[in-house]
Amino acid sequence: VQLQASGGGLVQPGGSLRLSCAASGSTFGIHVLGWYRQAPGKQRELVAAITIDGRTNYGDSVKGRFTISRDNAKNTVYLQMNSLETEDTAVYYCNAALTLWRPGNSWGQGTLVTVSS
Repeated sequence: VQLQASGGGLVQPGGSLRLSCAASGSTFGIHVLGWYRQAPGKQRELVAAITIDGRTNYGDSVKGRFTISRDNAKNTVYLQMNSLETEDTAVYYCNAALTLWRPGNSWGQGTLVTVSS
C-alpha cells in the first residue's frame, strides 16, 4: 500500500490545520489508518489512529484538540488539528496498521507541521 500525506504548513499557536492521507495500491481491508509524528530529537509517537469501523485511539497530548476521521470509499484518513501548540511542531506521518496500538510497516512520506508565531 502507498500512502500520500498532505496538508502540513505553518500555523500560529491556537490555530487549526487539517491533514489528509490517501491510500492507494493494495488497499483492500486496510484495518487501521493512523497518524504518527516525530519532533526533532524525539521518538516517533502516536497521534491518532482509526479502524475501518470507526474506533479510535489518541495520544494523550492531543486528546480533546485533534480529531481523526476516515472516508473508506476514498481510502483517505484525515486529521483535524485545533488549538495547535508549539509542541505540536513535528513531521507527521501517515501509517497503515493491523491494530490501534502499534504502527504497521507502511508509512507515508511525512508532512511538516510548524506551529510558531
